[in-house]
Amino acid sequence: MKICCLGAGYVGGPTMAMIAHKCPQITVTVADINEARIAAWNSDELPVFEPGLDEVVKSARGKNLFFTTDKVAAIREADIIFVSVGTPTKTYGVDAGRAADLKFVELCARDIAEHSDNSKIVVEKSTIPVRTAESLKAVLNANSNDGISFQVLSNPEFLAEGTAIEDLNDPDRVLIGGEETPEGKEAMETLASVYATWISRDKIILTNLWSSELSKLVANAFLAQRISSINSISALCEATGANVDEVASAIGKDSRIGPKFLKASVGFGGSCFQKDLLNLVYLCEHFGLPEVASYWRNVIGMNDWQKRRFSTKIINSLFNTVNGKRIAFLGFAFKKDTNDTRESPAIYVGRDLLEEEANLAIYDPKVTPDQMKLDLGAKVETDLGSKLEICTNAYDAAKGAHALAILTEWDEFKDLDYQRIYDSMMKPAFVFDGRNIANRKELVDIGFEVYAVGR
Repeated sequence: MKICCLGAGYVGGPTMAMIAHKCPQITVTVADINEARIAAWNSDELPVFEPGLDEVVKSARGKNLFFTTDKVAAIREADIIFVSVGTPTKTYGVDAGRAADLKFVELCARDIAEHSDNSKIVVEKSTIPVRTAESLKAVLNANSNDGISFQVLSNPEFLAEGTAIEDLNDPDRVLIGGEETPEGKEAMETLASVYATWISRDKIILTNLWSSELSKLVANAFLAQRISSINSISALCEATGANVDEVASAIGKDSRIGPKFLKASVGFGGSCFQKDLLNLVYLCEHFGLPEVASYWRNVIGMNDWQKRRFSTKIINSLFNTVNGKRIAFLGFAFKKDTNDTRESPAIYVGRDLLEEEANLAIYDPKVTPDQMKLDLGAKVETDLGSKLEICTNAYDAAKGAHALAILTEWDEFKDLDYQRIYDSMMKPAFVFDGRNIANRKELVDIGFEVYAVGR
């Protein structure tokens, strides 16, 4: 068997690497038109940082795992083709800001139809709206050669960045959706047999196409809802003197609720939650369910409010002005153990402070300076760029700072020498812990003015 994946991003690269690692009998080719990205996958500096990914890639690369820009050859040779390209929220035209942009998915379908010499299984791996499979099938069938047929399956990813390799190695479930026809069931079984090489059959769930497509959006919506819910309570905790961590621990003991995704913070980020929520809102509106759309829109609204509340707290605490003041950011990635900054709260807090004429000094152990500048819209030659300093360690970032803001929960930030940091900062020295990872009592004893979310 030969597998091809179109798209070498955060999902396609690690997923295909794990399949190749676990299935040495299968040839896996990852194709992408981005030459720099493919070159990185073929180097010692992978474009994606995930704990354990290097080892998995190196175990199979050059043996049965290949990264290439030759999408035509990859398509022609494959029995199964995964489509794992970006589906960002539309930024233009009708339904901008809500609907998913399926331009790249459609282009993949046209490429598959044009370059396929035999029938194939096409797998939706990208996060897409419900009933996208119909559009895929329409494009494939309208442009394919005579005698060639395609079975379209939905196989959404449920990876959490930072633990993607662990999630791939031992997932909670593998979801495969297909048509309820003999051909559809055969295609689902073919894909299921790949995963069954290392995953227990009772974790492989077969559904119809629409249930599979919708399950991905709903899963992320429910997780985002939990974060927004506990963040809304964090504000009440601050107003009443309660401790949000203690509240979360207490309610998490209820087996009907559980403890996961009840960690209050500056807000959620990442490539999936907001995009999938917006997609869900759009679908509800499209199908005439405005009340349902409003419900899920408010989950996004609460997250936006939490980020603004954090930046406003910094401004208000620093005597209602940050103009010309140095604010040190510890962390820029949207969560620890990843270099992904998409929708990171640090971006929004940073922009708020830059608009207030603050100077930012940022340290993150994995995010590149160029990525930070791109996200903040800063160029070195502009006034904005002059207000931004990218540092190589936390101590340099904090030196001379009026305030320190912890935006990512990197483990190393728990063990910093905060006395050394305090001694190097302007006084009064403020710490704004957006992840509740520092020892608040220790910081107060040192002399810091401390704000921690929900406390």
